[in-house]
Amino acid sequence: MQLAFPVAEAPDSATAEAGRKLFAGPVDFLKGVVAMSGMPPADRAEVCFAGRSNVGKSSLINALTGRKALARASNTPGRTQEINFFTLGRSHYLVDLPGYGFANAPVAVVEKWQALLRAYLSGRPSLRRAFVLVDSRHGIKPVDEEIMTLLDRSAVPFQCVMTKTDKINADTLDKVLVQVRAHLAPHPAAYPALILTSSEKNEGLATLRATIAGLD
Repeated sequence: MQLAFPVAEAPDSATAEAGRKLFAGPVDFLKGVVAMSGMPPADRAEVCFAGRSNVGKSSLINALTGRKALARASNTPGRTQEINFFTLGRSHYLVDLPGYGFANAPVAVVEKWQALLRAYLSGRPSLRRAFVLVDSRHGIKPVDEEIMTLLDRSAVPFQCVMTKTDKINADTLDKVLVQVRAHLAPHPAAYPALILTSSEKNEGLATLRATIAGLD
């Protein structure tokens, strides 16, 4: 029987090369956006990265692009307060969304971020896929369920990317994946394949690069 939400297979050589070329080319910070009026033109394929605070989002973006400080990593939850756009050559935008969940900021500020996030997800026609990052040590939390439900309602396809897989052993990871698959099953917008990554070990990066390169 086909396993629901299997681990994505490694790309073939041609697909892997397309992903490598996309991320080996120019990758630049374009702008930080705090309101829908500041969005760049929706003139190319766009992917976004979402995840609760300290899931390893900045580290993963830096590892994908081979730049040590392209996305600012911080130990302070909720530091990223805007939607950050990066250009991948001339063909793609890579978008870093504010960390959700606990944020070291006033309630009114957090509510403003959440409103911007909802507006972005529901009103961005060039958005091809959201990548929802989940810490392999913890699995899916209620706050992840909230963002996945929002993606369902916004009709935005999303794919679960497990981070920090090097931090746990294989048996523990298998147990976490059972939990993750069970939580993904009710979500109609969930893409049926998981990507397992480790920014420190460079694991899963070729798969994620190739996946993004294939979204046009």
